[in-house]
Amino acid sequence: MIISREFLVVLLCTVAAIIAEELHPLSDEFIDLINSQQKFWRAGRNFPEHTPLSHIKNLLGALEDKNFSNYPCVEHDAELIANLPESFDPRDKWPNCPSLNQIRDQGSCGSCWAVGAVAVMTDRYCIYSNGTKQFHFSAQDLTSCCSECGLGCLGGLSWEAWVYWRDTGIVSGGNYNSGQGCRPYEVAACEHTNNAAGKLPHCGKTVLTRACVKSCHSNYDTEYDKDKRRGKIIYRVPSDEEQIKVELFKNGPVQAAFSVYADFGSYRDGVYRHTKGSKLGNHAIKILGWGVENGLKYWLVANSWNTHWGDKGYFKILRGENHCGIEGEVVAGEPLIE
Repeated sequence: MIISREFLVVLLCTVAAIIAEELHPLSDEFIDLINSQQKFWRAGRNFPEHTPLSHIKNLLGALEDKNFSNYPCVEHDAELIANLPESFDPRDKWPNCPSLNQIRDQGSCGSCWAVGAVAVMTDRYCIYSNGTKQFHFSAQDLTSCCSECGLGCLGGLSWEAWVYWRDTGIVSGGNYNSGQGCRPYEVAACEHTNNAAGKLPHCGKTVLTRACVKSCHSNYDTEYDKDKRRGKIIYRVPSDEEQIKVELFKNGPVQAAFSVYADFGSYRDGVYRHTKGSKLGNHAIKILGWGVENGLKYWLVANSWNTHWGDKGYFKILRGENHCGIEGEVVAGEPLIE
């Protein structure tokens, strides 16, 4: 019996797919399989192998927004596109905005929709003030007080977070245990990786959303309502590589959401492109800039699983192909500087 080469290729691919489905996504064998299948990015040990997949799924709190295409959209002039550089990092353009260097930690809470939003708002408040004003918008205030946004630690809608910023305003608030601002984050930072030598406690089950408290902590000298800052306008950016680049270059980071597959949790460095594993959920993040690595175009993205995960808290993802939907739901806005 003669077996054709084409048949062997199909057979081997089928066997590989079956093996991939049977391997646990956090196992060393699955990580090795990812690295054997491609050379664009490196997978490695992030989450401890015993971490339940339910924990990772619970971190992915970006709810699907079926109305997104109906929201106000801003398109930039074509002449701006022609003058864009091959790569861009906002930390070089706006060095007086330290928040551009910050990686937040959502803890065991599916608040990525809120954490990503306030991270961008914080950056833009500084950028629009030409680096003269710093205001660390509170992820806690947004997560617990925006009832229209969704379910707090169980997920929310990014667009509604920006609506809340524009219409209601958000107070200041630093990271967990920082004591900074009106309402610091109340969910403990935890170890999303296996590489921190016990510096942080291991992440547990998804926490309950804290109650909305409309007052600042006792050591803060400004009243809650007076501490709020608002957005002037909010808008979505077209699902277009060049339009997103202009927005980043002109106005600063944007918030986006994308589909997370099982292999993403093991990202260490390189330009991520989905290789193996099923979809786990949707995740909201902050896109900062863009570049090219080993011939692959990428977006530079800040995650919210602390600096121990991935490439010191950052990751790069394939640019220009709406890979995993990364270019399909981009939100931004202009702060009201007072």
